[in-house]
Amino acid sequence: MARQARYDRKTALDKAVGLFWEKGYHGSSMKQIEQVLDMRPGSIYATFGSKDGLFTEALASYAEQAGREMAAHLAGYDSIVDGLQDYLRNIAGSCNPETQSPAQACMIVKTLFEASNTHSLLADQANSILAAIERSLTDLLNQARQRGELVPTVDCERLARLFQAQIMGLRSMGERHLAPRAMQQLGDDMAAILDGYRTHH
Repeated sequence: MARQARYDRKTALDKAVGLFWEKGYHGSSMKQIEQVLDMRPGSIYATFGSKDGLFTEALASYAEQAGREMAAHLAGYDSIVDGLQDYLRNIAGSCNPETQSPAQACMIVKTLFEASNTHSLLADQANSILAAIERSLTDLLNQARQRGELVPTVDCERLARLFQAQIMGLRSMGERHLAPRAMQQLGDDMAAILDGYRTHH
């Protein structure tokens, strides 16, 4: 039984991410969790310890997957700045009312909003993940500056914070179900902000 639980852990986490991303922590009942994961309560508690334990792992899994997707995206570009600009455009392009997932906004940001006044440990986890992403973006921008893509005077930590705000903003705007053209224009406008920090325009 224990071996089966370990084997299914990744599948269960992927299903949990889908549920929590759509409905949030408080909006997901244990009955819904049991149905979506196709696990009995005893198996869920044996595998993850509690609803909190499951959510914590699901949120970490979501963040890791998002990090892998961004790294894979950037690997296709010679220029870090080009890659980051197109990353914003791709987010905007994915916010199509006809094709998007039930919950377009970032699960980490949604957790921060939902849990800030109701579940401080989950809010702290979300905040820690966002801080780690900001540090990764700072490192990326430092690399871009060292490679001569950005002006030498740029404050990479400050620019990383702006870029993270752009990502969060785009994903939140996706919840408004704007026309695809409006979202694409917004993505282009946000990407253009980075041009102001380039060494060559």
